[in-house]
Amino acid sequence: MPVKRIPRLPKLLDRKIYKTGQTRGADDDEIYQNRVSRSSTVLIPYRCWNLCTAPQDGNSGYENGFIVLLSPSEFFGNPSTAADLATKGLIVGENALIFYEAREDWLTHNPDTLGWNSASSRISPLGGQYVARIPATTAAEKGGKIIRGFDATSKKGAGIRVYEYASAESTANCRLQLEALFWLCRDSELVAVANGMTLEGAISRKGDNFEKCTTLKLLDTLKLTKARMLNDQGKTICPLCLEELSGQGFFNRMAQAEGREVSDLTITQLNLFHIAELRYGVLNHHPYNLGWGHHHCNVVVKDSGIIETLEWMRVVLRRNAQLGHLPEENKSS
Repeated sequence: MPVKRIPRLPKLLDRKIYKTGQTRGADDDEIYQNRVSRSSTVLIPYRCWNLCTAPQDGNSGYENGFIVLLSPSEFFGNPSTAADLATKGLIVGENALIFYEAREDWLTHNPDTLGWNSASSRISPLGGQYVARIPATTAAEKGGKIIRGFDATSKKGAGIRVYEYASAESTANCRLQLEALFWLCRDSELVAVANGMTLEGAISRKGDNFEKCTTLKLLDTLKLTKARMLNDQGKTICPLCLEELSGQGFFNRMAQAEGREVSDLTITQLNLFHIAELRYGVLNHHPYNLGWGHHHCNVVVKDSGIIETLEWMRVVLRRNAQLGHLPEENKSS
């Protein structure tokens, strides 16, 4: 029996959903990898070890392991650190590294003097005891930036931020649910057709997606509504402003201010939106916590969280109203 061929999504939408399974960008001067899978090796600050010993997704460990990062002051400043590391199963050079970020630490505890090597492997053994990302300065002689470890073209970055982690299974489920939220936009089928799909293909793809999501329990409308992803009519909304979304927002580029236009702008009106913000000790890249929202609303929320942002907005509005700076509502609009 031939396998049923599922029509492809429009290229831009397909790419947008795929990229939700990647981490945020990072440049060469950072310790992090640039836009890689969320199941990659995680970097855990030593101070957060107790919170992040294992991923909070029911699995016993991170799919591609972890590396604990200690500052020189944490490692050299406390005589009991070596013993503490041992009790936690951590060994410098095996699953832990000393991370140099300050020039003062580099000069005080120079790894060359210690006979250390910079690390080069993301799996144990790590190939060295330290990694360095120290910015350049004009305040010191020989003040050029110092980048050691994970700086080869094929091995840039030691790993990903631990709070961006998600297992491959969770990432796949998130992508299915995020596609479903597109199809739950009020005009999704018309938008899909306007962007290259046939109506028959759009209906077929939508039905296949809903079937998979139902099987995996990813289409609980009560949960999606409570999480601010759907309104009472079952249509997709922005989690902050609660405005009903048009599927065309996945394809429209952001408007640019006159005189500040750039030719390579790729930001669309709608972007991935974490309902509960990413933070240490909690894995928040999972189904029922990822929606689609306005780019501007996402920028406003940042890492503060929706409720905290709404409380801040309430204070701002109240203060402006008290001081007479809030325009009167236009009752005719």
